[in-house]
Amino acid sequence: MKILMVVYDNDSYITWFPQGLAYLASAARNTGHEVSVYQQDIYHWPDEHLTKYLDEHEFDVVEVSVIGGYYQYHKLLSLSKAINASKNRKHFKYTIGGHGPASDPEYFMRKTDADVVGIGEGEITFVEMLDAFAGKRTLESVDGIAFFDKDGNYVKTKPRELIQNIDEIAWPAYDLFDMTYYSLLRLPNIKPNERCMPMLSGRGCIFACNFCYRLDKGFRPRSAESIIKEIEFLRDTYNIKYIAFSDELLMSSRERTLELCQAFIDAKINVKWDCNGRLNFADIDVLEKMKEAGCVFINYGIESLDNATLRVMHKGLTKDMIIRGVENTLKVGISPGLNIIYGNINEPLGAIDDAVDFLLKYDDHAQMRTIRPVTPYPGTELFEYAIEKGLVKDTADFYENKHTNSDLIAVNFTQYTDEEVYEALYQANMRLIHRYQELQMENSTRICDDLYHNKNADFRGFRQS
Repeated sequence: MKILMVVYDNDSYITWFPQGLAYLASAARNTGHEVSVYQQDIYHWPDEHLTKYLDEHEFDVVEVSVIGGYYQYHKLLSLSKAINASKNRKHFKYTIGGHGPASDPEYFMRKTDADVVGIGEGEITFVEMLDAFAGKRTLESVDGIAFFDKDGNYVKTKPRELIQNIDEIAWPAYDLFDMTYYSLLRLPNIKPNERCMPMLSGRGCIFACNFCYRLDKGFRPRSAESIIKEIEFLRDTYNIKYIAFSDELLMSSRERTLELCQAFIDAKINVKWDCNGRLNFADIDVLEKMKEAGCVFINYGIESLDNATLRVMHKGLTKDMIIRGVENTLKVGISPGLNIIYGNINEPLGAIDDAVDFLLKYDDHAQMRTIRPVTPYPGTELFEYAIEKGLVKDTADFYENKHTNSDLIAVNFTQYTDEEVYEALYQANMRLIHRYQELQMENSTRICDDLYHNKNADFRGFRQS
């Protein structure tokens, strides 16, 4: 079958490599299907261009995958309109997937007129769905999908069992995508001449934060050998010198982190890397080993400095653990990414000031940091709480009325008015923005002083991006 993977325009100069689609593309191609990629993210074509493209080319399946953000929701609707407008629409199946549609498949099918929604891990599901389209099996026999049958009845099949040995999953189909473009991604502590690419070191997470949407239970790590082989492939084929481990939690335990880092050291992979980490595992010996293995940045989900709120979130952290872990990270010379959100259930307004004080004290400004309100995405425990308390009606109410922007309140779970929360966030983020700008000015002044007073011949210009 001929399949078109549509990578949507994220309205960004550089977008993240579409790992989910790339894994599906590899699975489909390895079972004999012909896969093409439509890169709206790179060329910023208007949606009408996709309609014309589908009019002029023949495909059996068109696939779009999105996460649950407000932008992605509206982008999916506009892309769906363009896809359904093609004069060839009756000749191809339109399928959608990702955390957005998977949270409420029936709603998303009605909004997009998609034929099938994929739910959960997709490599096996997608291939079996293609077999069903080819008449080799029924859609009802494919686990992990939803669709309307010929009588218009909504059908949701049983959940797809997780792939336990994820080393067996084929790598993303890198060659189908514009690696020159995606490798331009800039991340903390990367040099201008270093090329970057995201990778997965595992799937899932051992924690269960109340604002996090996850279909897959538990954590399934890749072997160190498998990870190293893919790093070496990216390094040797595309000259990738910085790996962004994009899975939810590379630091799933002390033991796993130390084992993986030692394997990197023994293999002499010679690349920088960053990852998502857990502060309860941020011990000095672990962090020193990570730094030795090439780690330059650890993104931490802190979320709040208020202990009661951390318990409500199920973070498994305390304020003291957070401070200790961040201080350890800075001590060994790794940049910490300090992510803080505000507004979980009954969170005190003073938590915002505490968060700003914390960020000003500990952030090394490898990235600009601001504080956002928490968002209860459909499928999360927090969304179910909002439904129970009458704060949101359903998925339609969330996407059409509540979730208008990730920096605006979708649902207010606090004891304060929206305006009180907005004013506190305004004051907090102005402090953070001003300090960041002051540091940029201090750094530029230092560079200028070194250039003209020390005659620094290594200077390369003020106008570099």
